[in-house]
Amino acid sequence: MDLKFLFADAKITKLLKIFGIKTIFVLKILISQTDMDEILKQIRADLRRSMNGIASKSMREKGLHYKLNFGVDIPRLRELSKKYPDNAQLAELLWKQETRELKILATMLYPVEKFDEEKAERWVREIPTHEIREQVCMNLFQKLNFADKLVQNWSNWIKEEIRTSGYWLFTRLLIIKSDLADNIDQNEFLEKMIFDLNSDSYFLRLSAQNALKFLGRTSIELSRKILLEIQDFKTSDDTIKNEIYNSLSFEFE
Repeated sequence: MDLKFLFADAKITKLLKIFGIKTIFVLKILISQTDMDEILKQIRADLRRSMNGIASKSMREKGLHYKLNFGVDIPRLRELSKKYPDNAQLAELLWKQETRELKILATMLYPVEKFDEEKAERWVREIPTHEIREQVCMNLFQKLNFADKLVQNWSNWIKEEIRTSGYWLFTRLLIIKSDLADNIDQNEFLEKMIFDLNSDSYFLRLSAQNALKFLGRTSIELSRKILLEIQDFKTSDDTIKNEIYNSLSFEFE
């Protein structure tokens, strides 16, 4: 990226002559911020060129509400992410934007080795939609070497959105067959998920059900235990519970 235009400013040249090293340090900060602003500008231009108005409208109709949504599909976002550097500062900048695609790109561009537990605890509270939850769990959270700690911590939260993220992350660990999943007390976790199948929250139920599905696939013993624990769902007057039982029963049998 060409930053020569910064030095063309006579005021900056004068500052360099007067203050020397101190000004160079300040200038580096300015250049860094200019880099970020320019990259963000380029990303927005890429998104406008890839915009899909029909997909954006469809998402809104399905309840996926964002301040700004270009309707760009995930494969295209993965292609775009390869054009830009894996950079923590850039990812944080993108995550702060109220734009669907920028938040998803943030999950793709954050260097895993620089993402710590404190950041994970902050990001999980800032997840705006279930789509973003799915993407951040798949693109970032599941790659962390402390993902098991996050699962156990988040599953104990009172706030349903956080528990939903915990279950979804657990599902991702099971899908990729991560050894970290073995560090989680699966019997205790199973009880929590069974309990949340009774929740009024659609996404909490969905996350718990998916986690149970992949957990049951790991052993016949666990699949039988899951079906035994929800046996009353089979004859319940609640159609949602009937569907959950039928779905899990189909998976395991």
